[in-house]
Amino acid sequence: MTWTPKTSPADVRTVGVIGTGVIGGGWAAKFLAQGYDVVAWDPGPDAAERLARLHDIAWPSLERLGLADGASRDRLRVVATLEEVAEQADVIQESGPEVLDLKVDLLGRLDAAADPGVPILSSTSGFRMTDMAGAAAHPERLVVGHPFNPPYLVPLVEVVGGELTDPAAVDWALDFYTRAGKKALRCSNELPGFVANRLQDAVWRELLHMVANGEATVEECDTALVYGPGVRWAQMGVGLTFHLAGGEGGMAHMLDHFGDSLLEPWTRLEAPPLTPELRDAMVAGCEAEAAGRSIADLQRQRDAFLVELLKLLETHHADPPR
Repeated sequence: MTWTPKTSPADVRTVGVIGTGVIGGGWAAKFLAQGYDVVAWDPGPDAAERLARLHDIAWPSLERLGLADGASRDRLRVVATLEEVAEQADVIQESGPEVLDLKVDLLGRLDAAADPGVPILSSTSGFRMTDMAGAAAHPERLVVGHPFNPPYLVPLVEVVGGELTDPAAVDWALDFYTRAGKKALRCSNELPGFVANRLQDAVWRELLHMVANGEATVEECDTALVYGPGVRWAQMGVGLTFHLAGGEGGMAHMLDHFGDSLLEPWTRLEAPPLTPELRDAMVAGCEAEAAGRSIADLQRQRDAFLVELLKLLETHHADPPR
């Protein structure tokens, strides 16, 4: 089914927020800081008060980053019903509890209440839109927009549609999120858990294995990540980091030299066979990401970043007091 938007991403003035917990409330703060009007609804007790407390924490950081013209907490309205949000919003960000049946019902209610030209975006952290859209008469405008906590600071939002989503709605969401100050990532496949959560979950599961087996403490794992790969991942991710680990030979040398170590029992995750096709895909992916920059160029870029990040970490680390 095709979809025609009621409003272009550039002309959005009012963003609807459904659910004002940690994620929904964080989205509301981000949209306010970008100069939008926000109309929000949450069925929980004391929702407005909890949202205000969240924004008391978020707003100073957003001010330090720089507010858009006209940005104000006064542009937030908390309304009594879901239908009021649907009637007033140019776009709706749904952030209800991560329960599939509830998501299906919530998206169905929003779909019934909102003009068919209003895009409905879901903050789900793992469900496929195909599985959540079953109660919607207009699934073509339903798109996943999965953020990371806190949404008002962490730039990433993973964007992907379901089997019945019009690609035009995905394009609309990508444009809107980019204009709203996010790093919008178009996911090429509708994977449960999306991309970042699946990567994050691999590390999380291994941490649990080590702690459960008495092999390492939580603090050891967190310190190892924060002061080890974490500082590199913050800039280049895993692929490009290992591209540099291959020295002048890049990812090709890295895989040829260290490929056998993938079979070592270092983690509880089974590595895929290092086929020629996988090797070539990894090499090509890193070369595309490097975009013509040499290994030396990337090394200089990485090192300059790490120096600045480590200076910042000295002031803003999360180590427990000694």
